Amino acid sequence: MEERTSGTIFSPRSLAFRVIAFSTGWAILALIVISTVISTLYRQASERGFDSLLSAHLFNLIGSVGVSPSGLLTGSPNLGDLRFSEPSSGWYYSVEPVSGDLTGQVRSASMTQPIPSPPISEVPFNAQFQRSYQIDGLAGEELTVIESEFVLDSENRIARFRVMGNRTELENEISAFERQLFTYLVIFGLGMVAINALAILLGLRPLNRVRNALAMVREGHAQRLDGHFPAEIEPLANETNALIENNRRIVERSRTQVGNLAHSLKTPLAVLTNEGRALGGSRGTLIAEQATAMRDQLDHYLRRARMAAQRDSVVYRTPVRPLVERLVRVIEKLGRMKIALNLPAEEIVFAGEREDLEEIIGNLLENAMKWAKGQVAVTTALAPPGADGQRRFTIAIEDDGPGIPEDKAREALKRGKRLDETKPGTGLGLAIVAELVNEYGGNLSLQGSELGGLRAVVELRSVQ
Repeated sequence: MEERTSGTIFSPRSLAFRVIAFSTGWAILALIVISTVISTLYRQASERGFDSLLSAHLFNLIGSVGVSPSGLLTGSPNLGDLRFSEPSSGWYYSVEPVSGDLTGQVRSASMTQPIPSPPISEVPFNAQFQRSYQIDGLAGEELTVIESEFVLDSENRIARFRVMGNRTELENEISAFERQLFTYLVIFGLGMVAINALAILLGLRPLNRVRNALAMVREGHAQRLDGHFPAEIEPLANETNALIENNRRIVERSRTQVGNLAHSLKTPLAVLTNEGRALGGSRGTLIAEQATAMRDQLDHYLRRARMAAQRDSVVYRTPVRPLVERLVRVIEKLGRMKIALNLPAEEIVFAGEREDLEEIIGNLLENAMKWAKGQVAVTTALAPPGADGQRRFTIAIEDDGPGIPEDKAREALKRGKRLDETKPGTGLGLAIVAELVNEYGGNLSLQGSELGGLRAVVELRSVQ
């Protein structure tokens, strides 16, 4: 049996959609927080490492430079980084005199021209005689500068030491790391969401099994919910089975009581009818007529009670094609008229009792044969699902008789109403059909036929 669906997981009313949407939103939020935390920690660690490297280079530079007796700055610093020897690399150092009796300067090979520093009034030294600031480099890069003033000898001659690191290079490394981190987290997040959605859908599959099992019960394919269900759903299945069984007992008890009532009343009504006929005269005729009317009313309301008892509970299954073919053969023999049959190849199954469908089609066929001049046609077809989503089918019976005017169609469905008193009949046929169709939640319409007469169309619910 194919799996039935009454909606989609993309519907906001779907439980799966809600759980997946919530878990996906939480996963996205968690990944954003994780990405922000990791990126922030990486930036802080990189900046600390960058500043520590500049400080180490600064102390190395201070230890590599001295002053000659004549007051000239001397030294050949080797900071262990080739970038200080590459022109305009963004990594520079310089040693410049501050005292008036100190001359000369020391620069890295990468520093091809002087790089100005801001006035002390703008960026003052701290308690350790150091200051840090950012300026533009020789190639337009952003530089971070660590600067310190240091006393070189006993004569208190002071020089200014500067080490400059390429801040743009650091920012580019941090940006590259953040891009990689974002890419990996996106891939991880998509995989996590997909696995999470799959786990949720697999976890909710037992609910689909319960729904399909209920549909099979409703359509008459099964009498109870069968199968193994998870521990969380098994109590629901057990309670549903108990409800189905209780409903079945109520239906059977009601049908038994209806049958008993009908059986107990039919004999007294038959006695009254016979006594009335035996009595004769106007009183006897009145008694017989009233007893017959009581019997008809009893049959009518007992039939409605029986249908109401079984409706919307366990659905009966009645194949339409063999029933229609059998009725047509019987009616053809009685009416001595050929009936045109148009039946689809696919199987149509009526969601109701065989006797009720026989009464519906039988009354319509008898009515068509009574009024037809020489042509009667029967057509069955599957119809689009109704507003409740249930499958439906139609039975159309038409003739080439005089038909019924559109303004008289409603009157023809009234119980005991006869539009033409010259024809034999009780006027109950179409009324009975209308009541039966209504009890099954179907539709009956009287239309004009292409054959020239009446076209009665019945729409009823079918099962797969």
